[in-house]
Amino acid sequence: MFNHVDLNLEPLKRETIDSVRYYSIPEEEELLKLVSITSVTSHFNKEIFINWRKKVGNEKADKITKAATTRGTDMHTLTEHYLKNDEVLPKVPPISDFLFKIAKGTLNKIDNIYALEGPLYSKQLGIAGTVDCIAEYDGDLAIIDFKTSKKPKPREWIEHYFVQAMAYGCMLYEMKNISIKKLVIIMACENGECVVYEESDKAKYIKLLGEYISIKKLVIIMACENGECVVYEESDKAKYIKLLGEYIRKFVGDKLELYGNE
Repeated sequence: MFNHVDLNLEPLKRETIDSVRYYSIPEEEELLKLVSITSVTSHFNKEIFINWRKKVGNEKADKITKAATTRGTDMHTLTEHYLKNDEVLPKVPPISDFLFKIAKGTLNKIDNIYALEGPLYSKQLGIAGTVDCIAEYDGDLAIIDFKTSKKPKPREWIEHYFVQAMAYGCMLYEMKNISIKKLVIIMACENGECVVYEESDKAKYIKLLGEYISIKKLVIIMACENGECVVYEESDKAKYIKLLGEYIRKFVGDKLELYGNE
């Protein structure tokens, strides 16, 4: 039997706008919409996905993506029911049942479960999401993510998994003042392996998370009466941070001069 620790996480309303998922966060005066961390990591790695689709073709890519999504959803469902100590598990296709069974031994290393499919958010970072699992893994409190795959992925391919997990760690700390010890990815594979990837270097992934959620460029969209719509873009953030500093110094200087004259 798995022990559970209730975090009392309130459910959050989700909606998708222009293919981007948002969560509505309770505020004192109005609902605050925060972007999903999943949408952020997907956007950051979209070139990889686009290139893969070009390589295999759209029809095959759609087929692979649909199968992977179904497989992953079924695995998550079985895992959630199992960790909730349900005696009867949902019926799923054979491949999903196989993946769950090969992961079962690894799942038994989990205990003192704080959340399963738990809604989290950070007003400071402007992101939100639903964490797979917050629990102790091998005795250390961790953010745990459940993945499925055809075969184990090379470690360098899954950096974004750890960035997302660290984002949940930051949200948890902001909401509940609870600090996790490590990030754990449990990957059940169709080749019969169940691989566990672990990371304890939280500082590394907090830094990477900052890169994921930072502003990449400045965009001005100008609609003109002559019928044109012109887009001006700038990616040189350092240049405009410097200019902003000059603007602020001039503003403060002018105010001080005006105050002196008065």
